Amino acid sequence: MANPKKRVPENAPGDFFVDSTCINCDTCRQIAPQVFCEAESTSFVKAQPSAADRRVALRALLSCPTGSIGDLGDDDVKAVMLDFPLAVEEPVYYCGYNSPKSYGGNSYFVRHPDGNWLIDSPKFIAPLVKRLEELGGVAHVFLTHRDDVADADRFADHFHARRIIHRKELTSQPNAEVVLDGDGPWELAPGFLAISTPGHTQGHCVLLFRDRFLFAGDHLDWDRDERHLAAMERYCWHSWPEQVESVSRLADYRFEWVLPGHSQTVHLPEAEMRDQIRRLTKKMRAS
Repeated sequence: MANPKKRVPENAPGDFFVDSTCINCDTCRQIAPQVFCEAESTSFVKAQPSAADRRVALRALLSCPTGSIGDLGDDDVKAVMLDFPLAVEEPVYYCGYNSPKSYGGNSYFVRHPDGNWLIDSPKFIAPLVKRLEELGGVAHVFLTHRDDVADADRFADHFHARRIIHRKELTSQPNAEVVLDGDGPWELAPGFLAISTPGHTQGHCVLLFRDRFLFAGDHLDWDRDERHLAAMERYCWHSWPEQVESVSRLADYRFEWVLPGHSQTVHLPEAEMRDQIRRLTKKMRAS
């Protein structure tokens, strides 16, 4: 629980605040950019939420991986718990409840008649688990890479789900039920294609759903200020040249949504998304 005695000095006066335990993971700024902003090493409340924005601010509070957001008002936080998972575009949802184990990485939920999917893992927390049970449970847990597994083992155990991960990431989930070998791509089920994207880590993979949604893990992100796709060399743990080539190959696929592990989701027309990939590749090669 956030401590008002530790609120960072950048906060605007009022009920909502960020305290000094913030790890600057960007979760709150993704969910409520009208309320939260970034200082040198922390998020902070740049403007107290209007009446219309309070619910969005409470979603950010609930999703904060370190519990660093506080609210001194009398808002009904329990009611907002029912908002998660939050619809992106049917049948895709953002889970919320980001985990500190993945440095606040995003995770997603896909409703599917042949079994629901979890992509990367949020916190294993009762309100979300209950909602996922009500939505039909989880049959498959796709893990993009080792950084964002968080509580995947607990979700798999609770829902009797199969975890899917590349062999080169297997030390993070040694008991995973499905292990991807080689360079792929792999059709995991009709409409679900795993694509090898080494670079950020050696066995990083992305998941393409229905040629429309690309669950990108830590392979790509969206620069909200410059409004373009981005990739961060300073956060590349394995091989930047391999990541450049992995990004380049994504231009061979069709998709309109990028749902990253860090930063907000973005929806663009297919042709514009392909152009974004090509421009990003050119920029990466020049760096």
